[in-house]
Amino acid sequence: MAGKAVLTGTHFMNGDEACCEGALAAGCRFFGGYPITPATEVAERMSKRLPQVGGVFIQMEDEIASMAAILGASWGGRKSMTSTSGPGFSLMMENIGLGLCTETPCVICNVQRAGPSTGLPTLVGQGDMMQARWGSHGPYEIIALCPASPQEMFDFTIRAFNLSEQFRLPVLIMADEVVGHMNERVVIPPADQIEVIDRAKPSVSPAEYLPYRPGPDGVAPMANFGDGYFMHVTGLTHDQRGYPTMTPAAQVEMTERIVGKIRNNLDRILDYETLLLDDAQVAVVAYGISARSARGAVLAAREAGLKAGLVKLNVAWPFPEQFIRELSHQVKCMIMPEINLGQMVLELERLAQGRCAVRLVAHPGGTIISPRRIVEAIGQALKERP
Repeated sequence: MAGKAVLTGTHFMNGDEACCEGALAAGCRFFGGYPITPATEVAERMSKRLPQVGGVFIQMEDEIASMAAILGASWGGRKSMTSTSGPGFSLMMENIGLGLCTETPCVICNVQRAGPSTGLPTLVGQGDMMQARWGSHGPYEIIALCPASPQEMFDFTIRAFNLSEQFRLPVLIMADEVVGHMNERVVIPPADQIEVIDRAKPSVSPAEYLPYRPGPDGVAPMANFGDGYFMHVTGLTHDQRGYPTMTPAAQVEMTERIVGKIRNNLDRILDYETLLLDDAQVAVVAYGISARSARGAVLAAREAGLKAGLVKLNVAWPFPEQFIRELSHQVKCMIMPEINLGQMVLELERLAQGRCAVRLVAHPGGTIISPRRIVEAIGQALKERP
């Protein structure tokens, strides 16, 4: 293992460990974090692996400092990440907003547990999904990926880094305790078969460079501190030079940029999978570990003669609004299983606008949702009148 940036071949590891290996494969060379169940294994493996590849691991005093550390490391030119769970995720929110305002690439892996407060530290939950989208203040857009297996923890971590570099923002991996702690086969391809994207660098002279002047895709090229470019980084509303300003016009320009670079590039970001949807009368929409229960439920429903299909959300935010609107015209009911009391299901209700029924299969946390409960919800939906 020593000195190898990427392990290759087939391995048996848990999702947290796979997340670490995915980060290294993507080029992550700085980790700042604070141990918290059930994400600690990400930090533990990073503490061993980063020194082997010339990287830096630092345990910070808390999650507020952890988030600040990875923002600073990113501006210094290192791909950086942290990991956390519910209480720590809450503490990170202000500095996640700072990362969004300063357009700083980095990755945060949230291995969700059941809450609220300290909750069930060693057991599963999916209660942070709306916090992921709306937890910080002010107008912004976020990207959040939802792995459902250790293999996806590896693959999606690489994609999270690529998206953060492409669009200059913090990207979230919204995992959960079961995916983080389950051990499965993880296939790691050779490094030359892994797509790694790095941030766009300025193509102009230092005298001409503006840190926040967007390129053709709406994303500003990013120089590093120490590259010889003038840099000014602030969480205040700022102009394209990075200078603070109190003018409403600058607020409009800045927020339209950080929102527009996501909304105008949805075709490069959205990611979902479908199963048996062509003739489905009921669509089960799910993410994370609940998508595995949903897949089993859909297959069992089909065996029982019930026309069910599956939508698996690989990217939860931004939400696939147009696809769900179109789906609401096709099916009789959309069902969302969630290990919370109803969060992402609100997006289904908003987009369906009464064209089809929307049902929640809820669980407050601690265990996964059984496929049987989802099959029962499918059967009930088909019995109801249109």
